Amino acid sequence: MKTLGRRSAVLVFLAFAFAYFFSALVRAITATLSPQLTQEFTLHARDLGLLAGGYFLGFAAMQLPLGRWLDRHGPKQVILGFLAVAVAGCLAFSLSTSFGGLLLARVLCGIGLAACLMAPLTGYRRWLDPASQLRANSWMLMTGSMGMVASTLPVQWLLPAVGWRPLFWGLALLLLLSMAIIVWQVPRWQTGAAAAPARAAPGSYAEVWRHPYFRRMTPLGFFNYGGMVAIQTLWAVPWMTRVAGYTPVEAATSLFWLNVAMLAAFWSWGLLIPRLARRGVHTNQLIAWGTPLSLLLLAGIVIAGEAGAPYAGLLWALFCVSSTFLSLAQPAVGMAFAAELAGRALSAYNLVIFAGVFAVQWGIGLLIDAFAARGWTQGAAFQGALTVFLVLNLLSYGYFLAAKKS
Repeated sequence: MKTLGRRSAVLVFLAFAFAYFFSALVRAITATLSPQLTQEFTLHARDLGLLAGGYFLGFAAMQLPLGRWLDRHGPKQVILGFLAVAVAGCLAFSLSTSFGGLLLARVLCGIGLAACLMAPLTGYRRWLDPASQLRANSWMLMTGSMGMVASTLPVQWLLPAVGWRPLFWGLALLLLLSMAIIVWQVPRWQTGAAAAPARAAPGSYAEVWRHPYFRRMTPLGFFNYGGMVAIQTLWAVPWMTRVAGYTPVEAATSLFWLNVAMLAAFWSWGLLIPRLARRGVHTNQLIAWGTPLSLLLLAGIVIAGEAGAPYAGLLWALFCVSSTFLSLAQPAVGMAFAAELAGRALSAYNLVIFAGVFAVQWGIGLLIDAFAARGWTQGAAFQGALTVFLVLNLLSYGYFLAAKKS
């Protein structure tokens, strides 16, 4: 399949980015809604963690079939089918009257939005040159950060006026609009003789799982990067409200600026990566240099506990920004495989990341409740849960350094 021209590439990027913006908004909105949902449905920490993680459970469950479908049918056809499920999930969430209904709707949303990043990345693998792929990946993540920004203060401002249920009616309509734009602007997967080798190409998920580079990146994707997303999309807000004593509006404001900082970080990566690549600076070097900073910041947050309350929002923002080094692993994994396996490789690694998000979101909630049941104070229970998370991060980074790339 031929490389797209500049104008076509920009239009395709914008079409995919519009859908990914709302995907990220739906993914992250649970953090902003957590005080309202906790009060209305009498949720425990484990329930809140499971509810937020339900999205990622549905998301992760679709990654393996998604990869095969992307390689066979192409991004356009696949993402349109998935987005239809997301529309149903948003409507179901708005109509839910019980925790079970909310959870099922979140799982549906996760299923329906599972292709919003993998579909474009699979397309970019064939439609763009390597340097442009890295830039497009970073700017897709920047678009996701814009969606997360929109899920904070803008949602908090709308809640008193319209309530949380009508917000999901609006999101369903906007996802329908994104489907129309994709139909209009995204090219179909090439068919005919030129595409036959891609459809018939050998390779399977077993080939992906066995690849030394994929294995080297797996713990970092699961614990470090998946864990950062778990913090960003849920646990930063409960930490700020329950440990640091922020009001819901103050926490939403801090989360807003956290996501603005993430947006700026991904924008910067999109500008810097092609230049660094030309100078011979590789992804593995950047991850090796940047990850210790995120570990130090996480350790500082845990140790400070309630004493760090005045700086809680800033510290979580710095932790998440320092973790963006790990976002470089995803396109690097995709480029480690032939283009015919790109959909499966990218989806398999996405499965690793979002399985990690689910495990960390729910795991932190379970640990908080377990420590509280032992008589720990609320602040100490949060510190204990995040200490376990920090240790797992350290172990996965140690494995990354010890493993050898073939």
